[in-house]
Amino acid sequence: MGRMGLISATSRIVSLARLGALSAARKVFDEMPERDEVAWNAMLAACSRAGEPRRALSLFSSMRVSGARPDAFSSTALISGATDVSDLRTGMTLHALVVRSGLRSSVPVSNSLIDMYGKCSCASDALRVFDEMEEPNEVSWCSLLYSFMNEDRFEEVHAVFDEMPVKNAVAWNILIMGYARNGEVAVSMALFKRMRSSGLEGDYTTFGTLLNVCSELQDPFFGRMIHGVVVKSGSDALIEVNNSTLSFYARSGDVGDASKVFESMNTWNTISWNAMIDARMSAGDVDDSISLFQSAPETNIVTWTTMIGGFARNGHGDKAIAFFLDMSRTHLRPDDLAFGAVLHACAVLTVLEIGRMTHALILLSGFTSYVYVANGLLNMYAKCGDIKSSEQVFDEISNRDLVSWNAMLFAYSLHACAPSALKVFDEMLLRGVIADKFTFLGLLMACSHAGLVEKGRTVFETMETVHGVVPDEDHKACFIDMLGRAGREEEARELLNKCSEWSKVARGSCVISGEELVAMAPEKEDGYVMLSNLYCGSGRWREAEEVRRLMAERGVKKAPGCSWIEVRGRVVVFVSGVQAIRRTVGAREMIEWLAAEMRCPSSPFDGVS
Repeated sequence: MGRMGLISATSRIVSLARLGALSAARKVFDEMPERDEVAWNAMLAACSRAGEPRRALSLFSSMRVSGARPDAFSSTALISGATDVSDLRTGMTLHALVVRSGLRSSVPVSNSLIDMYGKCSCASDALRVFDEMEEPNEVSWCSLLYSFMNEDRFEEVHAVFDEMPVKNAVAWNILIMGYARNGEVAVSMALFKRMRSSGLEGDYTTFGTLLNVCSELQDPFFGRMIHGVVVKSGSDALIEVNNSTLSFYARSGDVGDASKVFESMNTWNTISWNAMIDARMSAGDVDDSISLFQSAPETNIVTWTTMIGGFARNGHGDKAIAFFLDMSRTHLRPDDLAFGAVLHACAVLTVLEIGRMTHALILLSGFTSYVYVANGLLNMYAKCGDIKSSEQVFDEISNRDLVSWNAMLFAYSLHACAPSALKVFDEMLLRGVIADKFTFLGLLMACSHAGLVEKGRTVFETMETVHGVVPDEDHKACFIDMLGRAGREEEARELLNKCSEWSKVARGSCVISGEELVAMAPEKEDGYVMLSNLYCGSGRWREAEEVRRLMAERGVKKAPGCSWIEVRGRVVVFVSGVQAIRRTVGAREMIEWLAAEMRCPSSPFDGVS
C-alpha cells in the first residue's frame, strides 16, 4: 500500500467515524495491509468519540504491540473517551500506559488526565498530576479548579483560584456554577459582580447559569437584573442566552415577558419552542400551547412530554392520554417524565384499564426501576380503586423516596385502611425517613376516615413536638373534620375558633390576590371564579353576584363542568349543557328512566323499551 493509499484509507476512516459508522470505519482499518501512526490515531479517536473507551484501550494495546508509537493526540483522545463515560478504571489504566510510554511531559495529555480525575470526583489525583507538570497552562489551572469544585471543597477552590496567574472567564464560570449548584445564589451574584469589576463581561455560560439559578430559586429581582446586563452587553443575540432568559420568565410565571423574549428572538430552536409551550401550559393557556405545538418546526420527546404533562396538570386528562397515544405512533419513545404525566392523567380520570395498559408499556420499555414512574403507578392504582396493585408496586420499589412513602400513606387513607397507613408510617420512621407535612396530612385523613380520634389526636399533637412539623390550616381542618365526624362538636368548635382569626386574615389576603388577578388578566376566567368563590365563602353574596355580572358584561365565560367514565378501555366525556353527542342519547334516556323509578318505582316510562 503506497503513501496515497494510506492517506485515502485514513480519510475514509475519519469520514465514516464522523457519520457514526464506527463498524464500517473499523472494517476499513482492519483491511489495511499496513498502517502508519496517523491511521492508528484516527481509529483510536473514532472509538473514543463513539463512547467506546474499552474498545479504544484494546486498540491502543494492539498499536503498542505492532511497534507503532502512541503520540499525545491518541493518548488525549483515549483519556477524553474514558472521561465522557465516567470510566475511572479505564482512565487509570490509560494513565499508567501514558507514564510507561514517556508521554507524561505532554501538556495536553496531563490536562486530559486532570480533567478525567476531576470529573470522576478524584480531585486529589488531579492535584498530583498537576503538581508533576513543569509548565501548567490556563486549561490546567481551570481543570484543577473544577476538580475541587466538583467535590465542593471550597477551601481548596479559593486557594487554587487565588494562585491562578490568569483568571479567565472559564475560571469565573466554574466558581459561579459551583456555588449556584449548591444554592448559594448570593455568593454567585457577588462573584459575578467581581468578575465584571475585573473587566470580564461574562459569556453565555455565565448568563445561562445565573438565569437558571434565578429560575430554580424563583428570584425575579436578580433574574431581571441579569437580563438587563445581557441586553446591555449585546449577549441577547445568542440563542443560548435567549433560551435561558425565556426559561427564567417562564418558570417565574411571567408569561408576558417570556412571550416578549420569544417574539424578539431572531432564531429559535427546539429548546426555545419547548420553553414557550411550557410557559403557556403553566399559565393554563391550553389552546395557545396547542397552537405553539402545531407551529413548531420540529418537536422532540421534551415537547411531547411538556404537552402531556401540561394537559394533565390543567385537568385535561383525556387530551393527555390522546397526545400520549399520538406520540407512541411516532419514532419517539416515551421517557420517565412522559410516563409519569400519562399516569397522572389516568389517576385524575380514574381510568383503570388505560392505566394498566400504560403499566404494561412501562414494563416493556424498562422504566419500572425509575422511582418517579413507580410513584406514579402507585398513585394511579390507588386513585382507580386497586389498592392491591398499589401495594404490589410499593413493595417492588427498591429505592423508595419520601414521595413513595407518602403516596402509600395516602393510598391507604383513600381506601380507609388506617391500621395499614399507621404501619407504613412506623416502618418509614424505622428506616430513617424524615416525615413532612404531607405525611401527617395522609395520617390524619386515614384516622379521620376510620374514626380513630385518639390516634389522630396523638398524631396531631406530636407533629411539632416530636417531628418538628408545624401544623398548617390543612392539618387543622382535617383534625376538626375528624372531631366533627366523631360527634365531638365542642372540641371541634373550640379548635375552629382558635383558627378563625388567622382564616380571616388569609381569606382577606386571597381576596386581594383575586382582585389583582382579575386586573392583570381581565379576559381570563380564573380570577373571576376565584374571587367569586372567596366572596361566597365569606358570606359576601352581593360582591359575589357583582363579580358574576362583571364576567357577563366582559363576555368572559366559565369553562363548563364535565365528567367522564371509562367504557371498554375508552374514555367517554360528558360536558355540562352539551347534548349534541348522538351516542349519549340512550344513556340520557336510561338516566331519566332511573330518575323516574326512584321517584315512583311503579311508574311506567315509555322512553325505554
